[in-house]
Amino acid sequence: MPLDAVFLSALAAELRGRAVGCRVDRIHQPARDEVVLQLRGREGTLRLLLCANPGRARAHFTAEPYENPAQPPMFCMLLRKHLVGGRVAEVVQKPLERVLELSFDCTDELGEPVRRRLVAELMGRNSNLILCGGDGRILDCLRRVDFEMSEKRQVLPGLFYQDPPAQPRLDPTKTDRAALRDLLDRVEGPKRLDGWLLDTFAALPPLICRELSYGFSGDTEADLAACGRDALADYLADAFSRLTAGPFEPVLVLVNGAPRDFTYRPIAQYGGETRVYPSFSALLDAFYSQRERSEQLRQKGQAIHRTVGNLRDRTARKLENQRRELAATRDRERLRQLGDIVTANLHAIRRGQPRLTAVDFYDPEMAEIDIPLSPQLSPQQNAARFYKDYAKAKHAEKVLTDLIAKGEQELEYLNSILDELSRAESEKDLTEIRAELTEGGYLRAADRKKVQKTMPARPMEFRSDEGYAIYVGRNNRQNDQLTLKTANRYDLWLHTQKIHGSHVIIACAGREAPGEITVTQAAMLAAWYSQAREGQNVPVDMTAVRNVRKPAGGKPGMVIYDHYNTVYVTPDADLCQRLRVREGGRP
Repeated sequence: MPLDAVFLSALAAELRGRAVGCRVDRIHQPARDEVVLQLRGREGTLRLLLCANPGRARAHFTAEPYENPAQPPMFCMLLRKHLVGGRVAEVVQKPLERVLELSFDCTDELGEPVRRRLVAELMGRNSNLILCGGDGRILDCLRRVDFEMSEKRQVLPGLFYQDPPAQPRLDPTKTDRAALRDLLDRVEGPKRLDGWLLDTFAALPPLICRELSYGFSGDTEADLAACGRDALADYLADAFSRLTAGPFEPVLVLVNGAPRDFTYRPIAQYGGETRVYPSFSALLDAFYSQRERSEQLRQKGQAIHRTVGNLRDRTARKLENQRRELAATRDRERLRQLGDIVTANLHAIRRGQPRLTAVDFYDPEMAEIDIPLSPQLSPQQNAARFYKDYAKAKHAEKVLTDLIAKGEQELEYLNSILDELSRAESEKDLTEIRAELTEGGYLRAADRKKVQKTMPARPMEFRSDEGYAIYVGRNNRQNDQLTLKTANRYDLWLHTQKIHGSHVIIACAGREAPGEITVTQAAMLAAWYSQAREGQNVPVDMTAVRNVRKPAGGKPGMVIYDHYNTVYVTPDADLCQRLRVREGGRP
């Protein structure tokens, strides 16, 4: 899913139409390979993101809030020195190359007008941001490339900027039908059509190569040998002639409802599961923002997740051993019977005897059995040993039953923490989960001098189509606060049945009981914010808050309830997004 050259040409046209003439107001560098230019122009304030991350290199306008470091990096300070106050003069893309040049009209230290260029090379692992002066010399770059790193092209301050080496593949827009026919005739042996297109032509990403194969043969994995060469040459010549002509359309490709790829044209190979966006910037913002937030949170929460996962696995193994030991105590009655048989036959036992053969009077058929004895013990001590083992097993059953109950509660709690971590939406959520684990003794308390006090996050708020406020807890502590302290006793409480998830409250005190629409939507929220978010027909229990209570010694987030009804719903991510109330009180 890397940015391809044709997609970049459509994106460059969009950037050119909105950015040219804008003044550079501020510059931030929220991450090592990301720069945000805040522009001010006729549309108001725009934020242009330039990302040189190898896995997600791109350039587009963004509406996402990016956290800025307290100390700006050196490259950011250099960009501020040279570009702040300047105006965007040009946005140019190298023909069929993944290189975007932004030119700025600025002034130098003496107030003289100068031209600066910021080159965004969006080429996968070779991505870079390079600031050049008016004479073409490099002022600095995000990633410096010296002679040891590349013999062909160095990128260092003071050197003249050189274009990246040309790709060895052919330009499809300059390949006519005759050339295509000749290329096809040179193909020998079995070869997939999409693979041949990818290896032969530049500016064709795998998605478009598969789409061309699908458009010609109805199969994304069509064999080139089975394709008619004349018909294929005609088809490709026509497709290549329209490759850069447009019209371009910002398309998000979905697979099973999840974002898979993005492109600039309609895609048919996935059965029409696509979504069209109003702009290419909006498309890239939607595609990458959630993925990046999830990745950042995953990295920040990795240590907690590893710790809790290890505790969960250890608890599960301990429970398994305790259940096995408990099962063994169920045979203790036989120990008492053996003690009775030995006691009844004390007269027939000599000290040092290894076994006793006697009639089992507990057996209806009065069969003889062999009972092992300890030669080191007297006959009376052997009998006492069976009674002692019986008493130990009886006591162990009681102790193990209590330990297993506590262990099962512990396992449920740790699983609920793992579920919370999987649904954390911000660093504040992770902070609250970490605080909960610290209070419970699962994590070591951090140095108080290093701990920064943060305001606790509020529950997520939603508004049903009938106008009822719906609140969803983010973590166990917030679930307790929401259900047991904040909610009115006449509000409605919802939770997935026997599945880890958030507590959901319909605030209906003082109003008429909510209708079926609100109840269904609240149940869908409960299902989405649970371990069953990928399931169907998820059971969700609903009752009044007054019927929910905390069990004695219960872990955070654990409650018991009665007088409930159960509804079955299928989670819907789009519904959750539509009903959610953002900061400022607007859905």
